[in-house]
Amino acid sequence: MRALLLRDGGLVKDEVELPKIENGEVLIKVHSAGICHTELHFLDSIIPAPNGIILGHEIAGEVEEIKGDSDLKKGDRVVLYYYQGCGQCNFCKTGEENLCPRPKLELGFMNNGGFAQYVKAPIRNAIRIPDQISFEEAAPIGCSVTTAIHATSKASIKEGDTVVVYGVGGVGFQLIQYNRLKGAKVIAVSRNQKKLELAKELGATEVVNPLKDSLTKKVHEITKGNMADVVYDLVGTKESYNSYIRAVGRKGRVVLIGYEREKIEMNPLYNIVREITVTASVGNTLDELREGLRLVAEGKMKILIDKVVSLDKVGEALEEYKKGNALGRIVADPWL
Repeated sequence: MRALLLRDGGLVKDEVELPKIENGEVLIKVHSAGICHTELHFLDSIIPAPNGIILGHEIAGEVEEIKGDSDLKKGDRVVLYYYQGCGQCNFCKTGEENLCPRPKLELGFMNNGGFAQYVKAPIRNAIRIPDQISFEEAAPIGCSVTTAIHATSKASIKEGDTVVVYGVGGVGFQLIQYNRLKGAKVIAVSRNQKKLELAKELGATEVVNPLKDSLTKKVHEITKGNMADVVYDLVGTKESYNSYIRAVGRKGRVVLIGYEREKIEMNPLYNIVREITVTASVGNTLDELREGLRLVAEGKMKILIDKVVSLDKVGEALEEYKKGNALGRIVADPWL
């Protein structure tokens, strides 16, 4: 089968053997694989990965073969949850397997993922796609929508809160929509004017371009001096932190989602005297994937697809992410 591998620090298309499934597993014919910013971190060696692994953790396709007891059947449309914990630790027992220290499976991280024509996974990781959702839309739900849902759970959002989404892209667009559903007022921050216009269409109350305006001054003006209750940082650089930290109000919350290689320097005193909580969010849970599918199927959240490309073009798509040009998710179709 055709696949895209991470080999010696680069992406290489090659022919590899079809995965063989065992009892309790399902073989999926991949129709769509979302291209995530995380793939850039593999290429930059910020995240380690086995040499020769097939990347891609946002996966939607149809059941090709199944072994074991299941109500799934050949031809069913499914999206894959990319994680499986050990099932024994305290995190797994409370439904937080994304924090499991001994995971059995991480599709596209330590196990072969969706940048291929076929992928295998445990049966329990295959979740039916509602009829209202296409393959192209379903794949990014497995990460961009669910990451937004999970991050919001860390922010203790209350109706009427003012939140800042710092960095508008695949996850940022979903954070705007989900936090609006929670009753929050959303300030979207981006250097890209087209993204800011799209953010407004998706429900952002206000938009700020930090190249043109001081975020702190704008938030002060918008909130009449109360400042932001929550900031979601999707950039994760020293520059982004310094741009938003003084826009956070007393008892405010900062949720770290994005990251780069550089370190962020923090002045503890500033956070202490305002009782600012800095927390972090990683991945998502199986229940959050089900919730994301429900919200999109009901039309409460919209998936933004920039374009669909072949495996040959995944590298070019990642360059577009790096430049900040993509207006939504770019999705790979391994059959093109």
